[in-house]
Amino acid sequence: MVITQRRKLGRSELEVSPISFGGNVFGWTIDENSSFEILDSFIEAGGNFIDTADVYSKWVPGNQGGESETILGKWLKQRGNRDQVVIATKVGNDMGVRGQGLSRKHIQQAVEDSLQRLQTDYIDLYQSHIDDENTPLEETLETYAQLIRQGKVRAIGASNYSAERLGQALEISLQHGYPRYESLQPRYNLYDRDGYEQDLQQICQEQEIGVINYSSLCSGFLSGKYRSEKDLSISLRGNSVKRYLNPRGLRILEAIDRVATTYNSTPTQVSLAWLIANPSITAPIVSATKVEQLNDIIKAVNIKLDQDAIELLNQASSSNA
Repeated sequence: MVITQRRKLGRSELEVSPISFGGNVFGWTIDENSSFEILDSFIEAGGNFIDTADVYSKWVPGNQGGESETILGKWLKQRGNRDQVVIATKVGNDMGVRGQGLSRKHIQQAVEDSLQRLQTDYIDLYQSHIDDENTPLEETLETYAQLIRQGKVRAIGASNYSAERLGQALEISLQHGYPRYESLQPRYNLYDRDGYEQDLQQICQEQEIGVINYSSLCSGFLSGKYRSEKDLSISLRGNSVKRYLNPRGLRILEAIDRVATTYNSTPTQVSLAWLIANPSITAPIVSATKVEQLNDIIKAVNIKLDQDAIELLNQASSSNA
């Protein structure tokens, strides 16, 4: 199948596929050749939205950060398809000697570093990776305004912001005529619901902010491949999944299995289809390390869950259930 649908990201001019590919795996769990293969397959399937960050994948021993952007930049250069792809990257996390935070000085240096690694003249969506309470929001937003005027950035977004801080940033943008955050990147999936739904969802819908949630499959737990502790050894991410192996987590998997049977689909597809059906979500971010996994992911776009299926998943995953 091929994705033909495009969704407007916030009030920006960016139009993106209803699934974003997460570039955190580039230079971490897959090497350059495998990354190119996955990227080619994603584009061939009709995807156009790729999310990365300057800090990916600094956590890997021997890495310094920037590995994901570097691989993506090489691919863009070799394929010559820059104008067909929406590239989102981030700034603000700890880059070691390169600094951290959302000060004017750091953003100005970091954006040049990212542009160089990505081998491009502009970034479609430049995101504040993590809130920096030590830097005035005015300074951060004014710096982004300058980058947009210079043509280095098309739109800006926020990641891991509280509803209160996001609201403050939007108010400052309105008061001063600065560009506003057009997207939010929160953790959100069938297991991790409360953090987004309690406060952030309402402000995003009211302000028409595009939501591109991460951890869409809960580190792989919602794919159904981890059913007991003995399954944790099958992946590098196994240890991070252990906390989901509890009665609520298993109840969610049971509901996903029931819906997957009804729709002749897979747990991965059902978990993503639930997100895509949420009117406040623009494009869940999801990654893959094999083309077969990517093909599974892509099929989620064509699954239209009915209200009964959505309600079953909502009830099973409710923290009050």
